[in-house]
Amino acid sequence: EYNATISGNTDRMNYYASLGYLDDSGIMSNSGFTRYSTRLKADYQAKKWLKFGANMSYSNVENRNPVNQTSSGSSVNLFYLTGVIAPIYPLYVRDTEGNIMKDRHGYTMYDFGDNNSGMPYKRTFMSGSNPASLWELDKAVYTYDDFSSRYYATVDIVKGLSFTYNLGADLSTYRYQRLYNPYYGQYASVGGVIYVANKRELAINQQQLLNYSHTFGEKHNLDILAGHESYKWTYSYLQGGREKVFNPDVLELNNAIKSQSNDSYTDNYSTEGYLAQVKYDYDGKYYVSASYRRDASSRFHKDHRWGNFGSVGASWILSKENFLAGSKWIDLLKVKASYGVQGNDNLLYQDGYVNYYPYADQYNLSEMDGDFAAALSYKGNEEITWETSHSFNVGAEFSFWRGRLAGSVEYFNRKTSDMLYYMPTPNTVGYAYYPKNVGSMRNSGLEIDLNSTVFQTKNVTWTLNANLTYLKNKITELDESLGGEWIDGSYIYREGESRYQMYLRKYAGVNENGQSTWYKADGTTTTNYGTADRFATGNMLPSVYGGFGTSLECYGVDFSIAFAYQLGGKIYDSTYASLMHAGTANSAGTNWHKDILKAWQIGDEAGSTDVPRLYSADNYGNGTSDRFLTSSNYLDITNITLGYTLPRAWTSKLRIAKLRIYMAADNVALFAKRKGLDPRQSYTTAGNYRYAPIRTVSGGINLTF
Repeated sequence: EYNATISGNTDRMNYYASLGYLDDSGIMSNSGFTRYSTRLKADYQAKKWLKFGANMSYSNVENRNPVNQTSSGSSVNLFYLTGVIAPIYPLYVRDTEGNIMKDRHGYTMYDFGDNNSGMPYKRTFMSGSNPASLWELDKAVYTYDDFSSRYYATVDIVKGLSFTYNLGADLSTYRYQRLYNPYYGQYASVGGVIYVANKRELAINQQQLLNYSHTFGEKHNLDILAGHESYKWTYSYLQGGREKVFNPDVLELNNAIKSQSNDSYTDNYSTEGYLAQVKYDYDGKYYVSASYRRDASSRFHKDHRWGNFGSVGASWILSKENFLAGSKWIDLLKVKASYGVQGNDNLLYQDGYVNYYPYADQYNLSEMDGDFAAALSYKGNEEITWETSHSFNVGAEFSFWRGRLAGSVEYFNRKTSDMLYYMPTPNTVGYAYYPKNVGSMRNSGLEIDLNSTVFQTKNVTWTLNANLTYLKNKITELDESLGGEWIDGSYIYREGESRYQMYLRKYAGVNENGQSTWYKADGTTTTNYGTADRFATGNMLPSVYGGFGTSLECYGVDFSIAFAYQLGGKIYDSTYASLMHAGTANSAGTNWHKDILKAWQIGDEAGSTDVPRLYSADNYGNGTSDRFLTSSNYLDITNITLGYTLPRAWTSKLRIAKLRIYMAADNVALFAKRKGLDPRQSYTTAGNYRYAPIRTVSGGINLTF
């Protein structure tokens, strides 16, 4: 990675420019990330009453990204294969001498677990699939061009009164090329497949702001802001595909000849708002503020499009009062409180997909007997409107003993009402769900941030820092139709309880025959998984999370280490559950966790182990239950950095203002309840079949002229 910046100023202009290049090869075959970037920022005082400026950036990215590496159980997911396949299968096809074979095209032959790959057997696990081969032969290239720009002009109308026009323009283009090889894998039977897609995304944001600032009586400071804001976003997408590939190295549609398909669509989204804000302070000690916004979103029907939001706040700097001004150990002591109302129009599916017209019924168009046919694809709801968050915060900021101890303490209470969600429906109505404002929820807690300069001299500085967040969650109201409780698959939502809880069968251990048993609602146990009752797990949300670290600067050497942590929660470890199967037909060929060695054996007593017998007829021995709930506590070493800055007496002779050499390590280590478990994925479930954060060790040189 290379970065260069230059900046300067004159009496009327400030400017900044940068260039950057990054080439990251990735950790997988045919993967990598290359980026060229540039930025230019300038401000110009054209007249005494006129100032304008711009901030523009451009980047070109080529991302060679293997697909489906976040999908649990996908046949092309190498993380799933390496984590779950039993260590009894070969990766390659070998000859009688044990040499890895090549096919007639010169490609390495991989074992696909079926007779088609030249092997005399058909494996039970992922037959016909080998992600390692697909990564070598399949290709996926993403190319991005991103241009982002911000412009402004400020006109001073009269003393204290000014008008500012802000314009933001973001343009992104994207090209996706995907080739599934014609030789091996699921598309070999059709001679391979090529997909090419293009997108264009344009966002325009405009602000017209009128600002008035005035100081009167020497101690009274007043700022008033009024304005209008609009945002328009357009996303256009075009995609095509063909089968039967001619040249496996050419990622263009005219390189294939059969089964042409295509698709295109355009999405539009816009918001508009009016805003006002008043700020007042007296003598730099007492501060009050109030704001108001009226916003509209195109995601809602025109009759429910507008919402009213605002906030009020106040703070008091006690350390400036006469009764504390003489305290030598108090640098800063400030108390503050605020209350605000914010709106949210972002209605998401669980997979993150956004429908930009959730109020409207939507249809798929097709052909039937030479005429048009339309089928309902999305059930809209004209009644949905803004989700609203009411936030109350109160806290204090402080600094003592000339910065030896500084930080903040803040209590927050945030109630979200009219929550936007997709309400499941009975199968008989013809659609699975529809959008609705379903209820309210409260998040409350405490945030503490502490910083300390433990030791400081001319050449040595040692600092410590730590922060924590205590969080409590509760559903305060659900839609009346739900009767105070909503079961959605393995999750349950109840009024008065946390939304972060699952609805699972309760594991009762192993009986005298080595069978798994589960509890029923009456307190008895059963070996029949289907008749066992489900129970709420209780709050799985961590009680506390945060980070801490330290840094040391000593005679030009700088060292720092940073940690992240989480305490007091639970998580369902789906990877561990899949590795603790009983050897059933649908699990054959799947690997085992080493804990399977604790399985019940003939002669063992009931309760001697919590791992049931290995018996192929026990299809639900490792069925979904609280048996696989585990602590989500973790400690993460996020970064270690060591650097050395050469003495100025040395570098000045080379006309270098500063020269620093450093080494850094990111994602150094993660300590969790079970090796291989990453609780950072989710508050409730973890399935480790994904491109996880990788440990990175880097070094560099910083030069300043």
